[in-house]
Amino acid sequence: MAANLCTITTAETQVLQALEQGMSNKAIAAALVLSPRTVECHISHLLAKTGCNSRTQLLLWALARR
Repeated sequence: MAANLCTITTAETQVLQALEQGMSNKAIAAALVLSPRTVECHISHLLAKTGCNSRTQLLLWALARR
């Protein structure tokens, strides 16, 4: 699960940071002024880029890189 961090966009980073705070997709969308579908797309891209299989695994991946 090694992602090239330079391939993660600013928007994806913002979504990932909100995910680390335990926010739902709907809450992330409201906080970042995005549609919930856009948040879903960002999370899907992050899953693909990191090789993670779930939102939980993505969260663990992010926390391990702090």
